Amino acid sequence: MTKPVVDPFGTTLIEDYSKLFDLFGIEPTEPLIPRFPKPNRYLRRRIDFGHRDLQKILEALEEGSDYAVMSGIKPTGEFHLGSKMTAEEIVYFQSLSRRARAFYCIADVEAYADNGIPMDKSVGIAVDNVADILALGLDSDRAHIYKQSTESRVSNLAFIFSRGVTRATLEAIYGEKPFGLYLSALVQAADILMPELSEFGGPKAVIVPVGADQDPHIRLTRDLARRFQEQFKFVLPGAVYHKLIRSLSGEVKMSKRDPMSLLTLNDPPELAEKKVLSCLTGGRSTAEEQRRLGGEIQKCVNYELALFHFIEDDRVVEKVYRECVTGARLCGECKAEVAGYVVRFLEAHQARKRSLRDVAVRLLAP
Repeated sequence: MTKPVVDPFGTTLIEDYSKLFDLFGIEPTEPLIPRFPKPNRYLRRRIDFGHRDLQKILEALEEGSDYAVMSGIKPTGEFHLGSKMTAEEIVYFQSLSRRARAFYCIADVEAYADNGIPMDKSVGIAVDNVADILALGLDSDRAHIYKQSTESRVSNLAFIFSRGVTRATLEAIYGEKPFGLYLSALVQAADILMPELSEFGGPKAVIVPVGADQDPHIRLTRDLARRFQEQFKFVLPGAVYHKLIRSLSGEVKMSKRDPMSLLTLNDPPELAEKKVLSCLTGGRSTAEEQRRLGGEIQKCVNYELALFHFIEDDRVVEKVYRECVTGARLCGECKAEVAGYVVRFLEAHQARKRSLRDVAVRLLAP
């Protein structure tokens, strides 16, 4: 088994998520799940596999005190399933308490530094992205939605943090990168710590839902929070880490270069159905062999779609699993069933999104 490779700006390869516990000090979420009043499916199904200081959010819930959930999106294209995961986590943690406030960053600085997308171009993408998270349930009345490029508090913090790091430190965390990416990492640290400023109620617990590939940003931010603790009284921000979903073709990282391997929330339902029906499964060579040996469900992207995203009822997911591994279910009928869930989700989501687009425009207006 290869050593995990974790790079938020490049390729991430993780075969065994438990390796991250020893390598980077991430803690398993499982012991904390019973303390949540209503664990979401990511927690229930151990898709949220690890955390840093998640217990601080549980303590805030139990004490009835303020906390923040913070994450964002790089406006480079349509919401894909990874974007959906992070957005649903933000909505979930916001929903747990009226004392919770969400912070949603449009990372247009990083989109320019990493992808070369000018900020006047990324704003249109950002409106579409914000409409998606609103349609997924974000309460905009308890949210601060902003662009990195226009939030002066973020740029001011990033400038202050630049005094606390050297290029050698950044290279040790990220490897050798263009300097613009190092600058965007400092801006992201400022995004994460901004909810603790006095304008937003002062120091408090902050949780950042991210994919496992984003841990270097969390480590840098926690280090900066320690370095500047005397000046700002920061509470070290926490994180909850979800597993990374594969592309529809089974690749470790989804690629926009192959549109048929990428499911987006803007896909016409009939196109999404076609994509699901052609996705990788763990099926055997013949129906007879499948009946006799059962499917290799660990290889099956179709099952991941059900488990991660589109079937909320745990009993239905368990039934899919049981029938697959015992050979009672064939891949064709299984893909047709999951495709039905995907189509119904997209039809409902896209209708909500159309009704909220004007709200997204207003929220991002200069």
